[in-house]
This record gives sequence, C-alpha cells and structure tokens, in this order.
Amino acid sequence: MRFKKQTSYLKSYRRNKEKINNDSQLISKRITINVDRLKQELGNCSDLVIREFKIAPKKGVIAHIDGISDTKIVSQFILSPLQSISFEEVKNNTDLEVMTNTFKKHVAISDINEVDDWNELVQALLFGDTVILLDGSLKALVASTRSLESRSVTEPTTQTLIRGPKDSFTESLRTNTSLIRARIASPSLRIDALTIGEISNTSIAILYIENIAKNETVQNVKNKLQSISIDGVLESGYIESFIQDKKFSIFPTILNTERPDVVSANLLEGRVAILVNGTPFALTVPTTFFQFFQSPEDYFEKYEIGTLLRTLRIIAFFIAFLTPAIYIALITQHQAMIPTILIISIAAQREGVPLPTIVEAMILEIAFELLREAGVRMPKAVGQAGAIVGALILGQTAVQAGLVSAATIIVVAITAIASFTIPYYNMAITARILRFIFMIAASYMGLYGIVLLLLTIGAYLCKLSSFGVPYLSPVAPFILDEQKDTFLRLPWNLMKKRPSTAKEKNKNRLNSKNGEPDEAN
Repeated sequence: MRFKKQTSYLKSYRRNKEKINNDSQLISKRITINVDRLKQELGNCSDLVIREFKIAPKKGVIAHIDGISDTKIVSQFILSPLQSISFEEVKNNTDLEVMTNTFKKHVAISDINEVDDWNELVQALLFGDTVILLDGSLKALVASTRSLESRSVTEPTTQTLIRGPKDSFTESLRTNTSLIRARIASPSLRIDALTIGEISNTSIAILYIENIAKNETVQNVKNKLQSISIDGVLESGYIESFIQDKKFSIFPTILNTERPDVVSANLLEGRVAILVNGTPFALTVPTTFFQFFQSPEDYFEKYEIGTLLRTLRIIAFFIAFLTPAIYIALITQHQAMIPTILIISIAAQREGVPLPTIVEAMILEIAFELLREAGVRMPKAVGQAGAIVGALILGQTAVQAGLVSAATIIVVAITAIASFTIPYYNMAITARILRFIFMIAASYMGLYGIVLLLLTIGAYLCKLSSFGVPYLSPVAPFILDEQKDTFLRLPWNLMKKRPSTAKEKNKNRLNSKNGEPDEAN
C-alpha cells in the first residue's frame, strides 16, 4: 500500500510540475505580470523600451528594444495609430479577439502576427520586433520593426576583380538574400530559414534552386545544420567547421566567398549556399578542388584569357609549395642534376653561409610568413609599406651578413609571388602548410621524398569528398564533358551541360527556363 501511495504521489507531482512548466510558457492575462516578467528575464536592461497606451476601458503596452528596432516606425505606425483609436470603435467589443482585429486594422504594418507562446514573444523582441500586449488577452501582437545598423554594400576586399560586379555581401542577412534575388529572379529559388545557437539565436539562410539542386544534397545540408549544438554562432566559420566531411583535413572542402555573383553561379550549377547573419562570407557546397582556382573573372573575360589565367593559377599552386622543397633536394642530395656553371655559382654564394640549406630556407620562409601576417594586421596606411621595407632590409642585410645566400632568397620570393595568385585564401593557406611539409621531406629523402609525398597526397585527395561529391571531380573520376570548365574555360555555347552537382533531368543550362526540367531530357 505504501508503494502504491508513493507511486500515486510521484505521478501527481509530475503532472503538477508539467502544468507549471506549461503555464510558464503562456502569456498571462494580467499585463502587469507580463511587463514584470519581461523586465526580469531581460535583466531590466536599459535598451528595453516599454510604453503604455490606454483605450477605455482597456490598457496595453508596447515593448521593443532600442537599437535593433526602428523607433520611427514604432512611433509613427504603431503607437500613433493605436492612440488614435476612438472609444466608440471599441466600446461594444467585449470580445478580445474583436479588439485584437481592431488593432490590426489600425497598425500600419503589413507583417503583424499573433503569438500565444511566451518564448516566441521574447525571441521576437530580441530580433528587433515590437510586441503589443493588451490587458486581459492571452495573446500578443508582434509587428515587424527590425532595423539593424549595418554598413552599405561595398566593393569586395578579399576577392577583387578588374572586370565584373563590384558589390559584396554585408553583415545583414536580408541584404545578402536580396543581392541573390536581384541576380536570380526565379520562383524556383528557395530560401529556407534556420536558427542556430542556444544563446546567440543566429539566423541562417539555406539557398538553392529547387529544380536544379539535388534533393539529397539539400537534405544533407539541412540535417547537418540542424544537428549543430552550440551556444553561439558569430561567423560562418563556426558553421563550416561543423558541417565539413573531414574536420582535420588541411584541404578546404567548403568554398567561402563574399561575392554574390559567385554564390549565384554556384546555385545555377546545383549547389547549396549558406548565409549567416552577422558575416559577409557565404558558404557553398559541395565543393571540388578545382573550384578554388576558378575566378569569377574567367567568365567575364574572353575564354582564351580565362583559360590562360586559370592554367597559370594551377601551375602557381604547385610552385608555391614545391619550389623550396625541390631547391633543398637538389642542393643537398642531387647536386649532379644541376648544371655545372649553376652549381659553381650557388656554391660560391654559400661559401660563407654557416647554416644548412634546410635551416636557411626555413628561416627565410618563417620570416616571410611573419612579414605577411604583420602586413595584414598593421594599419592599412603603413601595412604594405612596412612589409616591403621589412622584406628589403631583412633580405639585403641577411645576404651581406652571410647568413643566407642570394639563391635562397630568390626561391623564397618566387614562392611568395606564386602563393598570391591563388584566388581563395583558404587554399593559399593550404599551399603554405604543404610548403613546410615538403621542405622537411626533401631534406631527409630528396626528390624521392617529394615524389612519395605527392603520391600520398594524391591518393588522399582521391578519397576525399564534399557532401558526396568526389573532391577531385571531374578529373578523378574522369568526366569528359566537364573538362570544358576545369583546366580550360571554353566558350559558353560549348558548355551546354551543368556539372554533376545538378539534377540529371535538368542538366542543360542553355535551354532550361525558370529552373524547370528540360523537355528533351
């Protein structure tokens, strides 16, 4: 009997606890309780603005947060219309629903909704909306008055072009989606909303073209985003580290860009874009290795120019991490492969150098990395000048002091110039990391170590994938039709098909209309 009584007591306790929790999610009928609760939850913060109004016999309050809501809209289109409601209009409206509808008619804002959940009310307030509470009502009105301070659309700073659009994303999510809408005015463009971050509640937008992007890719992106559990998201880099397939890979498998034209082009090829509120950098998936050597300018210039520049970038990538390693291997272990006159000249330069070649090259490479980082962090007015002067002084002084040879400085300079030609910063960083790995391999095993490391990395890249798409596609696996836009950039009339990231039933990019499937397919 005692056990049954205890069980009955526990069940009753759980029911009462659930009722209390459910009641805490509801809006109270008493407006004073709602106001006190709102102040308590927000810590009575100074930017919380609460203004009362009265329409006999009822009274109400308007609550919004200064700075993230448009105070002009609140004053002119919400408070003033509510105060203009006459007593004659509401004297016979004993039903609160009727009075709520009366409020909706007078508030001159198109986006106004009813909420009955307290958490939704607080969330809308924190996003910049205005909340209207009426005494005696279990519901509240939420009017859209969001107005975050943000910079205007400016020219990109990390991916500049000679010919092409000059606009870039901003920190405002709605501004960024409008830049995409301006380029893809199609009803098939989908923009799905998502909120990530238990504390920050950061707004995320998932963009794709419904009849072009593969359903499994879109669903894969949504599943990965919804599985993220973190207290706050302040930049798209947070999202990138969670959703990438190989989290410890030095090769980037997600493309980030601040250019709306790049995102639009990727959407038209069946990819999915992710925009994060508060950052101008968007993410696009899936991504292949060769995308990081494609500049938007390749498609704005003539195809001959685009092909030449793209080929130079791919060659420069290998120069950026192989040149110091090959130099070290030849000087230390394969002197017989160097022409006699050249080896005599290099030997004469190194006659007074006390350091081994690997140490000499490492010191110069680290010094250059320090100068590059200093140039980025220094004020713009003196950043470039300081980096140039530092490089000249260090280089010339080091040669005169006999610490390094002139040949090594030339090799490091060529490496640095080549790394600047890579369009995307994260792939350029990959080349910088590989440079030191190959230098160490070359110092121990010479050219054999370089070849062995190249084969290992090649096998790893063949295994790597991005959201189900092979990383080295369309080279491995080899897709003949997509070679028109890999190493080469052929004219548009020859690139009729979209890449393998798009749906099979809508591969023809020249005849499709509004993202609808091709009739021929």
